[in-house]
Amino acid sequence: MDWLERAAKLRQWSRSGTRAPHKPLLFLYALGCFQRDADGELRYSAVEDDLRRLLAEYGPPNRTTPAYPFHHLVSDGVWEVHTDRGPGSPGSGVRELREIGAAGRLTPELRAALRREPSLLGRMARVLLDLNFPPSLHGDLCEAVGLELEPTESEQFSAVRGRRDPRMREQVLTAYEYRCAFCGYDGRIGAVPVGLEAAHVRWWAFDGPDDVDNGLCLCSLHHKLFDKGVLGIGDSHRILVSQRFVGHSPAAREHVIALAGRPLIGPQPGASPVAAVHRAWHTSQVFHGSPRPAPAA
Repeated sequence: MDWLERAAKLRQWSRSGTRAPHKPLLFLYALGCFQRDADGELRYSAVEDDLRRLLAEYGPPNRTTPAYPFHHLVSDGVWEVHTDRGPGSPGSGVRELREIGAAGRLTPELRAALRREPSLLGRMARVLLDLNFPPSLHGDLCEAVGLELEPTESEQFSAVRGRRDPRMREQVLTAYEYRCAFCGYDGRIGAVPVGLEAAHVRWWAFDGPDDVDNGLCLCSLHHKLFDKGVLGIGDSHRILVSQRFVGHSPAAREHVIALAGRPLIGPQPGASPVAAVHRAWHTSQVFHGSPRPAPAA
């Protein structure tokens, strides 16, 4: 049984690039729990709040219940559920999962495979991360689910989409003249830029192409906030700032809140701006809440 392929092919509801990372988030959470306690199980009532927070932080803007993946992950052959009444999930109803003591854990076959081959856990986790989330969020997400992975180059599997184009970074940074498109930061050490990254607008994990019109040159801070849905790009290529973002310090006001309504910096003439289709995907699938109005002049 190819467990890596199973991790890569979790059955997810999908339509026109809509994000549905509910099962991958639960699976990552379960792997983190297995790493700490290989014999433990996850009682729904005990982990519901953890899963809800994960979905709110790393899921799409639309709210959903953690009961959905708790029940439906069973169909992928990596997860099992039992209740006080016996084996089997009672369904995806929150009240029933709570009231009859639903508990889940990785299947016996998968637990045995992870015990035989300890490195399998890390490889499965990397597949789930690569196929569902941008690299800027991998470290934070592992910390959130309690996963400790060995630093290693991401492996490529037949089940994983092809390699990213290594030329994209240089092409995007050149198009934006090595300046953050949100704040204009352009730091270097000698001739080498530092703290500047090429961000995918439509995530690579969701068929975002390695093209300049799907990229932004962003500083490390604004790249993270863009992938977390704090920042976005609206009509006329103006910066969106989520009303859900809260920051009272001068730094938060200056580096985030004050960006609302500002035009993007770049790209230079002749380079392709961010395509409307990619902007629309990010706004619907990543950006959280409503945009703040531009600060009064």
